[in-house]
Amino acid sequence: MNEPEWVQHAIWWQVYPLGFVGAEKAATGEPAAAHRLLELIPWLDYAVELGASGLALGPVFASETHGYDTTDYFAIDPRLGSLEDFDTLVAEAGRRGLRILLDGVFNHTGRSFAPFQQVLAQGPGAPTVAWFSLDWPDGAGPGAEPGYRDFEGHHHLVALNHAEPAVADFVVEVMEYWLGRGADGWRLDAAYAVPSSFWAEVMQRVRSSHPDAYFVGEYIHGDYAAAARAGGIDSTTQYELWKAIWSSFNDANFYELAAALDRHNALLAAFAPLTFVGNHDVTRIASKLDDPALVQHAAVVLFTVGGTPSVYYGDEQGYRGIKEDRAGGDDDVRPLFPPSPHDLSPIGGPVFALHQELIGLRRRNAWLHRARTEVLHLSNEVLAYRAVHDSHALVVLLNLSHQDQRVGTAGATSVLAGQAAVDDGAALVPARGWAVLG
Repeated sequence: MNEPEWVQHAIWWQVYPLGFVGAEKAATGEPAAAHRLLELIPWLDYAVELGASGLALGPVFASETHGYDTTDYFAIDPRLGSLEDFDTLVAEAGRRGLRILLDGVFNHTGRSFAPFQQVLAQGPGAPTVAWFSLDWPDGAGPGAEPGYRDFEGHHHLVALNHAEPAVADFVVEVMEYWLGRGADGWRLDAAYAVPSSFWAEVMQRVRSSHPDAYFVGEYIHGDYAAAARAGGIDSTTQYELWKAIWSSFNDANFYELAAALDRHNALLAAFAPLTFVGNHDVTRIASKLDDPALVQHAAVVLFTVGGTPSVYYGDEQGYRGIKEDRAGGDDDVRPLFPPSPHDLSPIGGPVFALHQELIGLRRRNAWLHRARTEVLHLSNEVLAYRAVHDSHALVVLLNLSHQDQRVGTAGATSVLAGQAAVDDGAALVPARGWAVLG
């Protein structure tokens, strides 16, 4: 595993900046009306208070609409502000001990990306023609529109040709530029769509100048460990665990979660996955769960299993939002946040306090980063597992039933979080309750 040492203590607060600051849905080409990236600064102390050690930013580079259609990888989106605003944000985050993770879209670009515009203007003779997978009509010349490979049928997203050396050179240049400006790592968007050989080359080159940088790839299906190994990246997104958490809670079927934890153990033998119960691409956990009260159980799992946890902004306040498969279908899960933490509704206070408690527990037990889980008790509605690494261990008890449940504690006697009455080697866990024991 290539992971930098500091990642062992990392807990990300993930923010989608364009939504967070209420930016326009599409770039207008006009100068920014406000330095909106600076609106994140009042929230940095909030992230620290939450217990986070890093800020994972969604796209901040110039783009056409949602940020994943990048047009200029060396410029901050005018809807967010300027390079100076970015530098200020990085400096303020660093002053508080917060790392910065950037979101890099290196599988595809927006149509306004300059090398693709060169192709459209100059035709098959353009110097950047090899950057893309193109299909030219007969007799094509300057101004002709080629067919091109896109991203999953989204024709406004132009896929890059990762077999072209100039594309690798470009991605290395982009990564090194922003790491040089103070970023600590990269989330690799749609990494699953890019050949592992491309990542392996880029990682080797970037690590030679930035050995302490962190790289996490977006993978949804498939063999995560093989992808991380072949691509030379540090981590992948753990969608399998995310799905098992909400699905097992909704179905009262802890056998699904137990199976996912077994799979998670196998991944931890190779690397520490990026774990989450919400992000910018999925329905919020409070809306995904049939019973929103079980958000607390989801958070317990997130912060007591191995991996690098990430909290999506608003989840720590119990925000709801449903992702829909339509134009603008992401808007509900990428909302505007108020100007400052003081403007948050008090309704979210208990969920925030719970996150603080669990993140505090996590940070006091940093060994959980590589902890494996051992299932101690398993039924449809009751799960007990031990998180263990070397000589360290915690016991986690989850009760989905509507009755109190008595569960063995495998020798753990102290209630570190949650509620349980412990005696004679067992714990009584309240109906729909949970506890973490040490």
